Amino acid sequence: METLGLIAGNGRFPFLLLDAARAHNLRVVVAAIKEETDPEMDERAQRDAHIRVHWLSLGELSRLIETFQREGVRRAVMAGQVKHKQIFSSIRPDWRLAKLLLSLRTRSTDMLLGAVAKVLGDEGIELISSTQYLEPLLAQAGVLTRRPPTEEEAKDIVYGRTVARAIAGYDLGQTVVIAAQACVAVEAMEGTDATIARAGALFKTLEDDGLPGCGKDSTLSRSLTVVKVAKPNQDMRFDVPVIGLATIESMRSAGATCLAIEAGRTLIFDQEAVVQAAESADICVIAQP
Repeated sequence: METLGLIAGNGRFPFLLLDAARAHNLRVVVAAIKEETDPEMDERAQRDAHIRVHWLSLGELSRLIETFQREGVRRAVMAGQVKHKQIFSSIRPDWRLAKLLLSLRTRSTDMLLGAVAKVLGDEGIELISSTQYLEPLLAQAGVLTRRPPTEEEAKDIVYGRTVARAIAGYDLGQTVVIAAQACVAVEAMEGTDATIARAGALFKTLEDDGLPGCGKDSTLSRSLTVVKVAKPNQDMRFDVPVIGLATIESMRSAGATCLAIEAGRTLIFDQEAVVQAAESADICVIAQP
């Protein structure tokens, strides 16, 4: 039986990938990140003898390599978010990771994870695409909800994709929030849901303060459109765009009415439930090439 290594972050992504790998009759060795991975991972291992879980801190790169080598892992996958602020502020790097960090020109997510992937490769562990076993979950092109974008939302999508692709090219983030062809919020280290919440809070503050031009009939009171894209040269091994029920809930709370994602390069977790929740909140979801 082939063994797959799984470097597990937070959220449901690691569990979905784990299910898919087991469906392919793979033995799975999970490197669970203490600061991120759901403790439920241990329960999964208790129910399945072909799942082994090892808990590691985020900065223990040497221990990760030693664990995979000891378990016979030759291929591995990253699944689940690791908060960017954790990567750059909370870790205590071991000697191998410290050496790697010192060698980086910049400490962007792509640069760091790409360097980690190279170190793993040098040690005989190939990091593969995080979507390899989850291709059915990639968004298909088209309007996914009954309601298509309004004329105003369509304009915001066109503008938002231009802005989002620009920031994604600099590895700053992958999400922007737009209203009336104006950029309200740009994702950085806080993540998509926090970016959406910040945009909603900004609008509420403007309206509560009664600032000129922010009333009920102003352009700034129009609904928010969320645009999420992949990076121009997206490495499908890590940091692949993902949406799920939490995304829709964040949008509902913020007063956002439209979500535009990239077809074929965005994972949708529990799509049926996502679409149902979006339609209940009168949110349009559209996937474009």
